[in-house]
Amino acid sequence: MTPTARKLAFAQLANSVGDGAFIVTSALFFTRVVGLSTAQVGLGLTIAWLVGFLTGVPLGSLADRKGPRGVATLLALSTAISVGSFLFVRSFPLFLIAAIAYATSHTGLTAARQALLAGLVKPAERTRIRAFLQATVNAGLAVGAALGGIALHFDTATAYLTVFAIDAASFLVAAGLIRRVPTVKAVPFRVAGEPRLAVLHDRPYAVLALLNAVMLMFMPLLSLVVPLWIVERTNAPGWVVAALLVVNTVGVTLFQVRVARSVTDLRTATRSVRFAGVAMLAACGVFALSAVGMAPAAAAGVLAVAAALLTFGEMKLASGAWEISFGLAPADKQGQYQGFFGTGPAVARMLGPALLTTLVLGWGPVGWMIVGALFLGTSMGTGPAVRWAARTRSAGQAIEPSLAEERAA
Repeated sequence: MTPTARKLAFAQLANSVGDGAFIVTSALFFTRVVGLSTAQVGLGLTIAWLVGFLTGVPLGSLADRKGPRGVATLLALSTAISVGSFLFVRSFPLFLIAAIAYATSHTGLTAARQALLAGLVKPAERTRIRAFLQATVNAGLAVGAALGGIALHFDTATAYLTVFAIDAASFLVAAGLIRRVPTVKAVPFRVAGEPRLAVLHDRPYAVLALLNAVMLMFMPLLSLVVPLWIVERTNAPGWVVAALLVVNTVGVTLFQVRVARSVTDLRTATRSVRFAGVAMLAACGVFALSAVGMAPAAAAGVLAVAAALLTFGEMKLASGAWEISFGLAPADKQGQYQGFFGTGPAVARMLGPALLTTLVLGWGPVGWMIVGALFLGTSMGTGPAVRWAARTRSAGQAIEPSLAEERAA
């Protein structure tokens, strides 16, 4: 691993620790310390992430024009400031302003950091390095979640305030580490007649971003729907909810790099996404099976198998999506393209909960199979979309031979 990759990994590790603590404690912090109702928290965060979704592309474009290292550093600092402001706000209007600042900075930071990675790492190495970074992120999330768990145990204002202060400090550390990586040349000018945000006019890439967003609905599936399913529809003990999250986090930390080794070009990337769809369909089928009356221990085992399959699908999806998002983005527009592709998690988190809870909790095993079919069908549509996008690239002739095997696969 190169020194630059290690610096990027440590920066990811630092702010993922803060993210883990934020995820675990945010709901109780905002209600018990800030003093908001659950409805206000939900509304505020929905608005904030919607704004973050809309600003991802412009901030990614800014990273292209001004240089991704400087923009990523500033956005890490602004994320730290916005998290720090939560320590002092005690009203809904101020909470909404802070939440918008946080979501916007966080989304923009992701785009700028991806552009920085694209500029610092050779194309053939990007997916492997991105997999290493993802494994690092999961390790950091686990540490952050443990810190958040300590705060939940004490359940005091001081404990929550301490965790949020650590969260803010983690982004300050990340900013310092990003500042130490080499610079990437900015692209301050665009070709005459070219739209300012070219990615918004790239229909094949937009279709791929949409397909990726649909596949990313596995995120609310594991964090929201599965816990409710376990409690309402199975005989498994309650501790299984936490155990499945451990299976997911540890699995990605240990195996994401190994899974990504098979992805080296667009052909292998589309194949990886197809495997993800098959694995997710299988996971949904096993989750559905867990509703059959069985002993608690047996139900727990079935659910663990389903979580393992879903985690494998997550790793295959991530490996393919990284290669596709980088490989089909113009070299001088990686920031805005990564900002656009990176809106997938926000879309999945906004639309996924309502859709998935309706299907799974309302329709039971049949709903699970519909969700699985959605994952499989979306993954199968990725190959044609990639070939369409490749034909529209200026370097399409160089890409097409690697896709010829994909048509026959």
